[in-house]
Amino acid sequence: MSEAAEFIDFTLQREASEERARAEKEPGDGLRYYGASVGAVRGTIRDAGRKFRPLSHDQVTALSSELWTQPVFELRLAAVVLLQSNQRLLRNSDLTRIEGFLRDARTTALVDPLAVDVVGPLILGLTDQSRARAESILDRWARAPDPWLRRAAILAPLRAVRSAGLDADAVLRRTRAAAENDDSEIVQEAVAVMCTEWAKNAPGRVPSR
Repeated sequence: MSEAAEFIDFTLQREASEERARAEKEPGDGLRYYGASVGAVRGTIRDAGRKFRPLSHDQVTALSSELWTQPVFELRLAAVVLLQSNQRLLRNSDLTRIEGFLRDARTTALVDPLAVDVVGPLILGLTDQSRARAESILDRWARAPDPWLRRAAILAPLRAVRSAGLDADAVLRRTRAAAENDDSEIVQEAVAVMCTEWAKNAPGRVPSR
């Protein structure tokens, strides 16, 4: 492990709680749990940012991948928080790396913040051809066999529903494509979340379930 990854791992192990680990463990996700709280993960990434600053784009993405390769929930969540905290550095080319994370996550506790707090803001901040390429990636996710990718495609624009830069027609089309002929709870739950958001902010344009 790099010095930064070792610092994060050591700090989170100090925050471990066997009781919390047992309570938060999700069957079938294949991960170990230290039992550190979300607050501890966020605080650790904040401290790492101060200790190892300034982090460049390449350092952020490399560290996120290093953390993600460890089959430990808190380290993978730390990778997500690291990307959230450095979202301004991310590029549309980073969606390839994030797609790998999404395919491997297999739990809403990791997929949802990746989609809503990393992918969504990343794409919203792009312009012109970069934005078009990123949107085409979301379109591909919406039709992918993997329900976790379809869930991410649906939830990515959640924070941007009120934004003037949001292409409402594209979001509606992608949501319907992701949900078409799909009765999996993973996807339908995401559709329900988007329906609720649209009902509040764009009445009359609610995605069909």
